[in-house]
Amino acid sequence: MGALPAKRRSCAVCRAVDGLSVALAVVAAALLVLAAIVVTWSVFWRATGHSTWWEIEFSVYMMVASLFLASPYTLKTQGHVGVDLLSHYLPQHVRFRVAVAVSVIGLLVCAYLAWLGAGLAWESYLKGETTGSTWAPKKWPLFAMLPLGLGLTALQYVVEIFRPQERAANE
Repeated sequence: MGALPAKRRSCAVCRAVDGLSVALAVVAAALLVLAAIVVTWSVFWRATGHSTWWEIEFSVYMMVASLFLASPYTLKTQGHVGVDLLSHYLPQHVRFRVAVAVSVIGLLVCAYLAWLGAGLAWESYLKGETTGSTWAPKKWPLFAMLPLGLGLTALQYVVEIFRPQERAANE
């Protein structure tokens, strides 16, 4: 019982990362639904003459978390805006190289922004920063969504870089 072949191991890693991306998309969708419910409730609550002080910031936190948590799934499903006119007319081997180069650039950008976001979240945590509102929630959980989401998007880029090589090896 030796080690699995590299091709099969990478496929298992791809499936694990893809599964994580799908799970995070479900969480992101739930956060969006929660934000919509809270905003709808606050409209009715205010219409009856009551006041609230937390629902807008809460909804913003949920929407920001949703945006970053859904990012890996968006990459996985190619839901991002892309221009493929040029690559459509390129030969297959050149198209493959362009796709890998674009994925490497995306990986580097996401990793860099995740690194900067981690520093921002950590600094905010150490300073105990809060928003200027009456509710005054801590800012670091909001800032932490940036390195979490973009770090996982970088991981999804790694999978996307190796996925075409997997397909070529299986053909």
